Amino acid sequence: MKRRWLLWTILIGFPLLAAFGAAIGLQHGMGSNPVFRLQVRADLGTWILLGNGVVTLILLLGVTGFWGAHYLRRQVLANAQREYSLSRRRFIRHLEHELKNPLAIIRAQLTYLSERAEGVSPERILSDILIQIERLSRLVAHLRQLVELEEQNIECVPVDVASLLCEVVEASQTHPNYEERQVHLLLPRAPWPLPAVNGDRDLLGLAFFNLLDNALKFTRPGDTIEIRAFENGRSVVVEVADTGPGIAEDDLPYIFEELYRGANARGYEGSGLGLALVRAIVKRHGGNVKVRSRLGQGTVFTVSLPIASWPFVTSCYKNVTHRYPADIHLKRKRCII
Repeated sequence: MKRRWLLWTILIGFPLLAAFGAAIGLQHGMGSNPVFRLQVRADLGTWILLGNGVVTLILLLGVTGFWGAHYLRRQVLANAQREYSLSRRRFIRHLEHELKNPLAIIRAQLTYLSERAEGVSPERILSDILIQIERLSRLVAHLRQLVELEEQNIECVPVDVASLLCEVVEASQTHPNYEERQVHLLLPRAPWPLPAVNGDRDLLGLAFFNLLDNALKFTRPGDTIEIRAFENGRSVVVEVADTGPGIAEDDLPYIFEELYRGANARGYEGSGLGLALVRAIVKRHGGNVKVRSRLGQGTVFTVSLPIASWPFVTSCYKNVTHRYPADIHLKRKRCII
């Protein structure tokens, strides 16, 4: 659709621009500009006929343009509705899958308990049930967080990204895979430090923590993880890169959807909402998040956030009436790079 609009713009706009440029050039002495005198003589009926033809042509072009724009709007709306319907069906299938497994385990454990199966201790059964209930509770809590993130106000204060990334790396050291990975934080020291971004510090910390947590979870022992940050003039860019197994190309368009699990993510613990939360948080801060990956080589998640001196459209406010319940509590201290 965008390519079609671009083609029509070029076909219609180029002759007009060329004619406009030629007229300006001739009028400013860039070449000979002869004057032509045209004398047109016609009776009143002919003039009325010509005027009616011009008016009819203008009306015809206007009606054609209106119906063309209406048709394009309908096409865009139909495509959006189709994509929303497909996304909704995928979400329902994934939600059904996420609920089915723990419920099946709970049902089986309750059956063992009611039948008093030999060799199975009630304490073990109750422990397994509590684990599945906790899994369901986390799923419900994360779904609620996504809804609240879209509806509630968020804090809007200057955030030191470099210090925040230090705290995120420190908080991730409790991850069971941390010691088996090579984690590097790369921050600019010259010619100036990273500028601040406007937003909610806890939410941004949660987004970066989820990206680093994913890298620690899906990489292999001995793999390298790099958290890189730099400024490109208008934005602060944070990259979380790893040398893990990568993400299949077919999965890349959907990994930010709620509860979606790619082929390489199946069998790992998690709610399937971490990347959806990342996307929602970054979007609320006027930024964007992208991913690129190669199977067998690794993955790079790139988060771009507008620096504090650049205005951006977002729904964050100075006066906060509702605080977002962050999953992690980062230590507030200065980080020496």
